[in-house]
Amino acid sequence: MPFTRHPAWVLVLMAGLVTLLLAFGVLMLVGTRENAPLVRTSGQADIGGPFTLVNDAGETVTEADFAGRAMLIYFGFTYCPDICPTSLQKMTAALDLLSEDERARIQPILISVDPERDTPDALADYVMSPAFPEGLVGLTGSPEQIAAVASEYRVLFNPTEEGRDNGTYLVDHTSFTYLMDGEGDFVTVFGPGHTPQAMADTLKDFLDQDARS
Repeated sequence: MPFTRHPAWVLVLMAGLVTLLLAFGVLMLVGTRENAPLVRTSGQADIGGPFTLVNDAGETVTEADFAGRAMLIYFGFTYCPDICPTSLQKMTAALDLLSEDERARIQPILISVDPERDTPDALADYVMSPAFPEGLVGLTGSPEQIAAVASEYRVLFNPTEEGRDNGTYLVDHTSFTYLMDGEGDFVTVFGPGHTPQAMADTLKDFLDQDARS
């Protein structure tokens, strides 16, 4: 049987369907209600793990550098036209609903899924946007490092073929925000359907539980 070469749009569609299936699986794991309970109350999900990346100052960092503070992690890229900025702005709005003390206990992080273009300098400029969370840290790395951390967090990403020749390609990717505790363990995940208020309420509940534990 001869090999059939699919057009680029078919491959992009197939990648998108895989991403949607993963998204559905994660949402089934944590629940889709805005006020769903924290996952940690019903067991530990196999999401997250050790990583070695490069921050927006060009320094090599690991998960240990963030120990003691909860991490609010989003996977995206600086050339993302809409979903990434919207998700980071939602993170900003949620964090703004916390008290100063609560806010200080959470480190917002953007991990790039586009290591080819997202150099430390590019990330340094991007994370300084006033629309994004104060203190947002951008992390990048080699393609192998990004693939490894994406695998740990069950994140799928796929650069489109269109625009590859002139550097204007997009990257289809899983769009969730992960809450990890001060020891780097998974707590819960926020999807596109979560409002800033719902995120803030969950963050407050987590911080209260964490303070009592």
